[in-house]
Amino acid sequence: MLDPAQADELPGALDPALRDEVAHTTAAALVHQGRANADPDVVARLVALVETEGLDMVAELWSDSPADSLPGALWRLYVLREWVLRDPRTVAERYRMGVHAAPVHDVVAGVADAPGPEDVQAVADAVLSGVYAGDLAVALERAAAFCQVLATGAAFDADHLDDVDPAGALRTTRGAASLVRTAEELAHAASLWRAGRLE
Repeated sequence: MLDPAQADELPGALDPALRDEVAHTTAAALVHQGRANADPDVVARLVALVETEGLDMVAELWSDSPADSLPGALWRLYVLREWVLRDPRTVAERYRMGVHAAPVHDVVAGVADAPGPEDVQAVADAVLSGVYAGDLAVALERAAAFCQVLATGAAFDADHLDDVDPAGALRTTRGAASLVRTAEELAHAASLWRAGRLE
């Protein structure tokens, strides 16, 4: 049996308050330092954070952060970019399916007409670049519009799958609902940033 002093020495989960502080500190440092530096190589490295540090590392820092916080907003942007990089064909197809029916202006999302995989990857990079080298609220709004179009496309995709793959249709419908929620969260984060309250 361990005595209480030895038990206290065992590694365990990070204290929630400390974890929250680390999330906010790292997010603020990245955003403020990135925005203060005009070097395009620095911005490119920040955009590629997941490739260099790994999604698990970024998740450890920010995934538990509320959507209405800077680390929570960054987490959603990096996960969106990671999805686009991993499955650009599906993302491009869903964007094409949803662009004319989504309740947003496709100009806000900033994707080319009839986008291909390279186009959606370029938009994901441009959105994250905007966090560090542009207007962060606009970057969040672009990501929100992009998610809304993808959600609409996913809903259409689910309708097509209904008869041939009901389980796949259910997964796709849930994914569409998740994208709608993410779009709403990113739009709210943009309004908080404009009000100086996204921390």
